[in-house]
Amino acid sequence: MTDSRPYSEFALIDLLDAFASNDPVPGGGSAAALAGALGVSLLVMAASLPKSRTGAPEEATDLAEAAARLRPLRERLVELIDADSSAYRSVMAALKLPQATEQEQAHRNETLQSALKEATDVPLDVMRCGQQALAGGVVVARNVYRVAASDVAMGIELLGAGVRGAALSIDGNLSSIKDAKYVKRVSRERGQLSDDSARDAALALDAVSGSPRSRP
Repeated sequence: MTDSRPYSEFALIDLLDAFASNDPVPGGGSAAALAGALGVSLLVMAASLPKSRTGAPEEATDLAEAAARLRPLRERLVELIDADSSAYRSVMAALKLPQATEQEQAHRNETLQSALKEATDVPLDVMRCGQQALAGGVVVARNVYRVAASDVAMGIELLGAGVRGAALSIDGNLSSIKDAKYVKRVSRERGQLSDDSARDAALALDAVSGSPRSRP
């Protein structure tokens, strides 16, 4: 029997088992949201330390404000772990609809197109959250206590992986969506979010490492 609990209520080993099972959900999209939530968690931890880079009051203020902006992003990413699986289940259900008559075919196609858009909107939201978190990560990286530099870097890498993974989910869905205006709009936003995320990830990693670097 399928466990109907939200993934946020799973014990860690049960969640890992769910990803490892032969059930198609949770899949890559949910993993992207989970990676993002883990990344944000590390940034919040680093931003909440009692010390900052130099101990200047303005650093503490910037870190507190960054943490306040990051926390709701983590909550949303946790919600998106379940939302992605739910959206994919809708796609699978649409694919199983009967198509023996023209009326059934029309209903199936309409339902499938709607489900595919839902399955695209979710990872797009993952990308939005990831990009906003990476922008906050730049602030954290520039002000964080040095001993947490590797934690911040790990958080940035996880967020970057989440954004890139969500982009892959979007690309896979767009090829099957027939609404040209929707495809154009989503493709444009997906590209911008990818570019902005890569830029902010590079800035954050430069700040924690102390040396400029270029990133794809």
